[in-house]
Amino acid sequence: MEFKDYLKRHHKQGTAARYEREVKIFLFSLEGKGIDPKLANYGQVMVYIVEQRKLRSAESVRCGLYGIKRYYDYLIAEEIREDHPAKTIYLKDGASNDIQLQDLFSSAELESLLDREDRYLVLRNRNQLILSLLIYQALTSGELCQLKVSDIDLLAESIYIKGGYRTKARTLRLKPKQLATLAKYLAEDRPNLLKQETDNLLIGKLGNAETGEGIGYLVETLRDRFESRKLNPRTIRQSVIANLLKDGNDLRLIQAFAGHKYPSTTERYRQTGIEQLQQAIEKHHPLRPPPPKA
Repeated sequence: MEFKDYLKRHHKQGTAARYEREVKIFLFSLEGKGIDPKLANYGQVMVYIVEQRKLRSAESVRCGLYGIKRYYDYLIAEEIREDHPAKTIYLKDGASNDIQLQDLFSSAELESLLDREDRYLVLRNRNQLILSLLIYQALTSGELCQLKVSDIDLLAESIYIKGGYRTKARTLRLKPKQLATLAKYLAEDRPNLLKQETDNLLIGKLGNAETGEGIGYLVETLRDRFESRKLNPRTIRQSVIANLLKDGNDLRLIQAFAGHKYPSTTERYRQTGIEQLQQAIEKHHPLRPPPPKA
């Protein structure tokens, strides 16, 4: 069995693809140093991790470590080696769950993301659909990838979101503009894109079910519009939830909308008083230059 097949057997498509990509980087690095990755020891793996921590974010390095661990799990399963050099390696600096206010976007800024041109016309409605589900329903990349055609109810103008490890199942209303895009995508574009039979709603350019990587790339093409902020599916979702709270919507309704399992998760997005405090600081901070004289 090849490593990529081993990953597909144990992980969802998007996760398997990320781990495979990370392991390719790992193998290339060790082979460039004259080290056979299949024979690498704990120290050699640790040197690679330390090097990566200087170049990449903690989240990226953590993903790479998970992939490396799966690589050696695979070698053991295939009886290529008996020991696991990365088994006891852990990163103590956990991924931050803090909501960075400077990276959030207003509703108008999110709406502006829909104003874009596509190189491939067959992808236009699909891309508009993905972006609209991010900015109107605040779906995660994982939830987008799991959507099935059967989850769409055009007559009821709704979409069903399956529950996951972090989120609860829910049914959300669709906006009229989304219904038109969905109808065109389902009737015309999806059949033209589809090369492998699947019930997945979103199909990629190559004809297979869309992965988180493809969704991330789509959003990445829009990052130059907000160069000073982090535009990605996560900050879009955070912005939508924060904006709903800012507009005074009921916390419990927003919790249900976002699929949060606990009210405390939704509460983290509350910004009551923060903007007023920022305005006061900007107005009265002693380092602020004085206004120009009339």
